[in-house]
Amino acid sequence: MNTVPAAAPYGAWPSPIDAALTATHDGRPDHLGTVGDEIWWTEPRPAEGGRRTLVRRRADGTAESVLPAPWNARSRVVEYGGQPWAGTVGEDGEPLVVFVHFTDQRLYAYAPGRPEQPRPLTPVSEVGGGLRWVDPQVRPEHGAEGEVWCVLEEFTGPAPTDVRRVVAAVPLDGSAADDRAEIRELSDDRHRFVTGPKVSHDGLRAAWIAWNHPEMPWDGTVVMLADITGAGEFTGIRPLVGDRDESVCQVEWDRDGSLLFVSDLSGWWELQRIRPDAVAGGVLPSSRLLPPRGEEFGGPLWKIGLRWFHPLDNGLIAVLHGRGDHRLGILDPETGELADTPGPWTTWSDTLAVHGSRVVGVAASPRSASEVVELDTATGRTRTIGAPHRDAVDPAYYPRPENRTFTGPDGQEVHAHIYPPHHPELTGPEGEKPPYVISVHGGPTGHAPLALDLGIAYFTSRGIGVAVVNYGGSTGYGRAYRERLRGEWGVVDVADCAAVASALVAEGAADPDRLAIRGGSAGGWTTAASLTGTDVYACGTILFPVLDLEGWATDETHDFESRYLESLVGPYADVPERYRERSPLHRADRLDAPFLLLQGLDDVICPPAQSERFLAAVAGRGIPHAYIAFEGESHGFRRVETLVRALEAELSLYAQVFGVDRPDVPPLELTT
Repeated sequence: MNTVPAAAPYGAWPSPIDAALTATHDGRPDHLGTVGDEIWWTEPRPAEGGRRTLVRRRADGTAESVLPAPWNARSRVVEYGGQPWAGTVGEDGEPLVVFVHFTDQRLYAYAPGRPEQPRPLTPVSEVGGGLRWVDPQVRPEHGAEGEVWCVLEEFTGPAPTDVRRVVAAVPLDGSAADDRAEIRELSDDRHRFVTGPKVSHDGLRAAWIAWNHPEMPWDGTVVMLADITGAGEFTGIRPLVGDRDESVCQVEWDRDGSLLFVSDLSGWWELQRIRPDAVAGGVLPSSRLLPPRGEEFGGPLWKIGLRWFHPLDNGLIAVLHGRGDHRLGILDPETGELADTPGPWTTWSDTLAVHGSRVVGVAASPRSASEVVELDTATGRTRTIGAPHRDAVDPAYYPRPENRTFTGPDGQEVHAHIYPPHHPELTGPEGEKPPYVISVHGGPTGHAPLALDLGIAYFTSRGIGVAVVNYGGSTGYGRAYRERLRGEWGVVDVADCAAVASALVAEGAADPDRLAIRGGSAGGWTTAASLTGTDVYACGTILFPVLDLEGWATDETHDFESRYLESLVGPYADVPERYRERSPLHRADRLDAPFLLLQGLDDVICPPAQSERFLAAVAGRGIPHAYIAFEGESHGFRRVETLVRALEAELSLYAQVFGVDRPDVPPLELTT
């Protein structure tokens, strides 16, 4: 029997989705791979200091964590890491895995089920950030007892930009654990950035992706090709495809010796094939595997080793594709037929594994969080095989999002996911408009998927709407949409977020006097730039932000993004005034809205020094604000206690500014 919802003030609704529940469900499974007949992946453990463990799914369907605390499978290469592990089956028929341990960044070998602890394969370096590893591949046929081929990131001095990266070979026998000289370098260091090598099925060739400053990998990359000698050395290293204005984001060898790759030369990341031996007049012809579809078959290489497609042994190719969010499809390259996977999942993450005729990925929907999903291409059936979603609360409290496209101030499309307030038993009083939080993703070259997020449900179930904006510069909508942000960071993103907020007000969906904005990293920049550059918002939550462009341009961030601003803002030497004029630090005198600033003290990407300078600029101006700094947290919060405190503080800020009583969270003390 349906009941009429009772009326209660927006923002004051009771909810079973508390901060502790939200925090314990933070993160998703990632970094899929196979070890023999088994599927393995990494999973977050927020309650265990935010570490990531390795999970093993045996052939009989049972799953277990194989890395006890405090082991943490997570790389810091380019600070964002990437694929941190690889595995094989040893001569005894048991799994052998190698993984990067976050604390010391050494590469370790581990045989689960044996009494021995993981043993180190690589040494510790005291220079700068030390030695780091990512995107490993076990090559048992090379070296005395086998090798691990992967990316080596090596610091050469104390500055964050004193660093080099090459493809390297690490002996599996442990001889390099205390001796850097035992590590073989396979590639030269002509490129600042490289991915791990992909070895052809006959073992005679290797291909990898590389790029140099000032390009970011979504701007321009090149595919490098090498021949492999019998001794496991790379020779004849040469470029194959790609350029400074072409982004190739993934390469894989097919069994016929051709190389499959994803390139955005057409304006969209599309799947193509090239045959390295088919030289025609010095030109290597490549071919699309599908006609233009106006969809993305790839994405930005924020991490090393991401995967949007995977060839199958039967000649088919598993692909992630779509406009906005990705879905999983199976492509027949001979006929061009592309069949999408059945099931309730609406968005798939950038990781895939293949075992025989089965494809495994990580998928979510507005009603389910990310879980490990298997597709049997022989039968067309799908099933969840790991990290299954279980409703921690009555799903009646989940939001009911809408995928919307708005019109920005320049007439351009602005994409957003709108999560109206929702409660199974309550609605707002007649005539009252709900408060809304504009949520800004990081990157800024990133994308917010349409998927269940208890962090969003935490607010919507209390009567606060959330609008997640995929502003100009976001991925998923083609290169032209990404490049709307070139030279315009702090302008286009701010305007697009304001356009969505204003449209919600004009529609009568949001209260114009109770709008907030929030975001982390680049989203923190957009939040701070919005608070200091517009009068749209009543308050904001700024998480681990960029606040001073001049600092970022002068060695105050890590190497990977140290020249990112040349495309986002412009070369510093050419437009120094733009760096100062756009920075929230230098516009603090325009700030008149309360704010909450949250910062990890171990953050080397957006260091606490920027937050501290911003607070000093705001001090004494009478602006109510709070600053919470978290020891042991870096760029993005991972510990349960941090996540709880941050979320409750954010809700308290909105309650105070919006005039809502929230006795269920500790009051946030605002100072002036």
